[in-house]
Amino acid sequence: MPPVEDGTERFMEILGDIRHGVHRLPNSMVCLLVPGLFSNHGPLYFVNTKTSLSKLGLVCHIAKIHSEASVEKNAREIKEYIEEFYWGSKKRVLLLGHSKGGIDAAAALSLYWPDLKDKVAGLALAQSPYGGSPIATDILREGQLGDYVNLRKLMEIVICKVIKGDLQALEDLTYEKRREFIRKHPLPKDLPVVSCHTEAPISPAVLATLSRVAHAELPAALSAGQAAKLPVVVPLGAAMAACAQLLQVRYGKKSDGLVTCCDAEVPGSIVVRPKRKLDHAWMVYSSLSDDPSEADASQVCEALLTLLVEVGQNKRHDDGTKDE
Repeated sequence: MPPVEDGTERFMEILGDIRHGVHRLPNSMVCLLVPGLFSNHGPLYFVNTKTSLSKLGLVCHIAKIHSEASVEKNAREIKEYIEEFYWGSKKRVLLLGHSKGGIDAAAALSLYWPDLKDKVAGLALAQSPYGGSPIATDILREGQLGDYVNLRKLMEIVICKVIKGDLQALEDLTYEKRREFIRKHPLPKDLPVVSCHTEAPISPAVLATLSRVAHAELPAALSAGQAAKLPVVVPLGAAMAACAQLLQVRYGKKSDGLVTCCDAEVPGSIVVRPKRKLDHAWMVYSSLSDDPSEADASQVCEALLTLLVEVGQNKRHDDGTKDE
């Protein structure tokens, strides 16, 4: 596979500029945000990022796909999104996929590149298990964790019966399935790609971290005659810390709690490796304890897309030089 190139330093420069009010994303492109597994059950997934980009005057959409569907099914839907946005605006599309959303977006470009190459400006993958997921592999692999506690059957019930999804969505993230897919359908060589991964904090303080995942409507009768919204919070930080510790002990690999760092580095891409400790859920769900002196998730996503635009510009320049 082609080697990766470290783009962390340039990413941090761009992020610093954004925090000081310097925004370079061109409004000549459309941003398509592709959410990950179980996003249909997290109403705030990518909402803050879309709002932030829209305030900059950019056209931004969140792909409404069935996140628990197979990679190939979602790839077809993403292809339709890209064609719809392109023909509706005549603007090329920048894709940013988080977690399985990055896998789905990459699959769309791998499978349908002849139809999409003139419509897509680049792909950014944030915390996506491009090489496969140890969590999915352990749950579904015979002789492993799934056998002892019957996790495969439990996941089948949850995904297929409760949330009306497809177990294939989880199987598509196993190492075996990812190797098979990448071998048959590699990413196009002329596609600008940026991939980003993080490490989850595992300090004792993280166990008390609460993340806002949705809003609950409080009836007017209980809120002084006026309807109100209350944040729905869950201890996602604690869950990610526990998973990160498990993966560190079991495999000796650092991770964001669900995706190991090595699996998130897409071959041939510009890789962003922030030193700041961030878990898998942080990118799309805000934490109630976020440090205001640090960049928020919307700014990180904007920086990734800005870097992606630069990568595309450099790629076109290099290709033009070679042609000459």
